[in-house]
Amino acid sequence: MNLKKWLYLLWTSLVVGAVGSLLAGLLLQWTHTIQLNGTADFLMNILILLGVGIMVSIYSQMGFFAYLMMNYMGSGVFSRMTWRYVQIALTVLALMELMFLRVFVGEGKSGISDVMLGIIVLIIALVTAYFKAKWTNASAWIPTLFFMIAVTIVEMIGVLNIGVNQATIWIGAPLLACNAYQILILHRVLKPSSR
Repeated sequence: MNLKKWLYLLWTSLVVGAVGSLLAGLLLQWTHTIQLNGTADFLMNILILLGVGIMVSIYSQMGFFAYLMMNYMGSGVFSRMTWRYVQIALTVLALMELMFLRVFVGEGKSGISDVMLGIIVLIIALVTAYFKAKWTNASAWIPTLFFMIAVTIVEMIGVLNIGVNQATIWIGAPLLACNAYQILILHRVLKPSSR
C-alpha cells in the first residue's frame, strides 16, 4: 500500500459514505420521519447528510485499518486455523450481543429493532463475503464475515447506545456501505500496477 493507493481508497470511500448517508437520509425524509419546512431546510439537510456520510466514512476507514492491523497480528500470533476459529467465535459473539444481549441488559426496551438490525448486518455480510470469495479465493469468507459483522458492530456501538432507530439507520447505512466497499476493493487496490 503506497500513498497513491491509500488516497484512492480514501476519496472513493468518502464518496461511498456521502452517497450512503444521502440515500438513508432521503429515505427517512421520504417516510416522513424527518419534517422539513421549505427548500432551505431541504438543501441544508442535503449538506448535513453529505457531511455526516463523509465523517462516517472516515470512521469506517479507521476501523478498516485497525482490522487490517489486528488481522496481521492475529495471524502472526495464532496458527492459521486457530485464527479462523477465533474470528468465527468473535463474530458469533458480536452478532449475539447485538441481537439478544442488549435486550436482556436494556431497561425494558423492545428487542425487535436489534434483531432486525442483526439480520440486516448478517445478510449484508454474507453477500459481501460471497462476492469477496468469488473475486479472490474461498479463504476470504471468514475474514470478510468477521470484518463485516464484528468490526461493524463495534463501530456502531456509539449509535446503538443512543437507542433511536432513525439515528441507527442514518449512521449504519453509510457505515455498512463503506465497510463493504473497502473489503471488496482491497485486492484491487493492492494489486501491483503494471509499468
